[in-house]
Amino acid sequence: MSTTVELFYNESDARAAAQGEDNAQQESTPLVILHGLFGSADNWRSHIKSWAETRRVIAVDLRNHGRSPHVAGMSYPEQAGDVIAMLDKLEIACCDLLGHSMGGKVAMQVALDAPERLRSLIVADIAPVVYEHGHDEIFDALDAVRDAHPASRKDADGVMAQYVETPAIRQFLATNLVRLEDGSMGWRVGLDQIAAGYTQIVEAPQGQAPVEMPTLLLRGERSHYVQQDGLAAMRERFPALEETSLDAGHWLHAERAAEFQQAVLIFLDRVSRT
Repeated sequence: MSTTVELFYNESDARAAAQGEDNAQQESTPLVILHGLFGSADNWRSHIKSWAETRRVIAVDLRNHGRSPHVAGMSYPEQAGDVIAMLDKLEIACCDLLGHSMGGKVAMQVALDAPERLRSLIVADIAPVVYEHGHDEIFDALDAVRDAHPASRKDADGVMAQYVETPAIRQFLATNLVRLEDGSMGWRVGLDQIAAGYTQIVEAPQGQAPVEMPTLLLRGERSHYVQQDGLAAMRERFPALEETSLDAGHWLHAERAAEFQQAVLIFLDRVSRT
């Protein structure tokens, strides 16, 4: 039996608490955010700031990412168990759950395993299907940086550029760089654990039973991550599915931040009134 890990999270509801008499107007159901592969809660700071104006927001570092523990196992039941344990610790009986990419699969697994814990589900540019292995050059870049012990972020970028051509991807990966005890730059992700668990990451969430809850799929029109088979799998598992497309690639929440934030708020406001 797998063991859950205690996840690191950023929480913000200070804006609501500061509004005194207006607290009654705040949405009482928390919004929980799950990042994608090689991401972290820190990537969602601007979104947290926006959404925290009207609700409690909790952004999570999934296992082997950010400030959460490095442990073996990246299966979706294991990761969903971590999230449910965090909800238990925070005494959150029910939340709105948003996940991007790998985090979207974790969110779907939570919905399949414990639908009573969610009021609604928001999935950003991922489907509950098996994907091909597609991160070899990124693993090569991360390994090369670890072996090179670069003295600065600029040096680390130079190493990564030998494997990853796109500057935006290198910039995203660099959000995981930290200063090590020896003064060099290194990764805060559990690189070995993620690599060992990569075959689990590309798998689909487990469980076929349809879950009747308000569900929003946000797709990037220039992304290949959600094809027709993925849409069919989403509709099979989540029959109340709504779809919204943005003129963006896979990182739609970064490329179209304002539109992404607004689409989420419109959906959540409608859910809160039903």
